Amino acid sequence: MYIEKRKSLGNIKYYIAHSFREGNKINKIRKYLGLNLNKELLEERKEIAKKLILDEINQYNLIQDPIKIELPEKEIKFVKAIEKKEKLRIFHLSEEQWQVFSELFTYNTNAIEGSELDSVEVRDILEKDKWPKKSKEDIAEAYGVDEAIKFIRKASDHLSLELIKKLHKIVFKNSKEFAGNFRIKGEEVAVRDSLGNIAHMGSPQSRVVSLLKELIRWYSQNKEKYPALILAAVVHNQFENIHPFRDGNGRVGRLLLNNILIKNGLPPINIDFKNRAEYYRSLQTYQKEHNLKPTIDLLLKEYKLLKKRFK
Repeated sequence: MYIEKRKSLGNIKYYIAHSFREGNKINKIRKYLGLNLNKELLEERKEIAKKLILDEINQYNLIQDPIKIELPEKEIKFVKAIEKKEKLRIFHLSEEQWQVFSELFTYNTNAIEGSELDSVEVRDILEKDKWPKKSKEDIAEAYGVDEAIKFIRKASDHLSLELIKKLHKIVFKNSKEFAGNFRIKGEEVAVRDSLGNIAHMGSPQSRVVSLLKELIRWYSQNKEKYPALILAAVVHNQFENIHPFRDGNGRVGRLLLNNILIKNGLPPINIDFKNRAEYYRSLQTYQKEHNLKPTIDLLLKEYKLLKKRFK
């Protein structure tokens, strides 16, 4: 790390900068320290900024291109074997079952993110257009998720920047002014747990698009190599690591999970609100260790619950 000085209208602006290589690309991080600093204050601010830069570099390293993480052949064979078993063979959903699934998914995916609508209210909204005396944003997002489920059923696209932005636009078009737009410069995100502690930091805003492109490329290169459960788990978990939107990443990520499953011949899946703690733990395990097993275990658990519902 090194100090940069810039003269401006007779003043001197101080920065600390650091360059590092990521693949074939050279990245540079620069932090502003202040104007006309004396030696003591410069040293003090430099030490604080160095820690911030190291934290940011660490975050760069956490959000890896999943293609760099080779999955064990034993794990791949195990998942393939599971998919071939009777309990996970593709089952056809009738239009009535799709409606039930969409209502179930809409309630749970929004509840995970704090919606106050209960399952009966969601059903009344979607089936009867009956609005409870609750948040208009929650009601708008119930309609939005239901519309997004209809969209992925008909869409041919597996994974692209356009698809990701489209899903966000559909869900939040009547509740968020930034619907369909990735984070802009200066917008960094942190996910906090129930105690207010930071459970996850999204990728730096400057890397959002490049990381999504890496994920899209990974999926394109590996969709014939890995079983659908692994593909869906990686896409979903990696997307949540990146956190490309200011808000709404969880719901878009779970829609992407279902889109990958459907496009690869498996049924859709619902992450139950009651299982949210297990869901968050699986995301943290993937982020910290790149271990997919907790996510796969959760998906299998949810499939069993869904099949019981449709018997």
